[in-house]
Amino acid sequence: MFNLFRKPSPAQGVVKQDDAQTFRVRVRTQRHGEVVEFRFTKGAHIGIDDNGNYVFRKPVVSPQHLDRGELVVHFDRRYRVTSTEGEGVDFVPVSEWED
Repeated sequence: MFNLFRKPSPAQGVVKQDDAQTFRVRVRTQRHGEVVEFRFTKGAHIGIDDNGNYVFRKPVVSPQHLDRGELVVHFDRRYRVTSTEGEGVDFVPVSEWED
């Protein structure tokens, strides 16, 4: 329970900010390699942790194989990404996105 997440991954380059309010992240499930994208906003999806920093935490269920995992994106107080964590998923770098 204390080591819930495998390892922190480099935060830079895995979260894309579309505009002042909106972020996107893509993960690949470790089991079947299925890519799942999440779009989230400051006002509706990002919460505050115990230290006063912002966090986006989301369970992952892939649509085709129903692979499960969880992703976490940590932000500082200015909504700059400080770290990312994943359980059962690997983050897809923005440089590999095809859009």
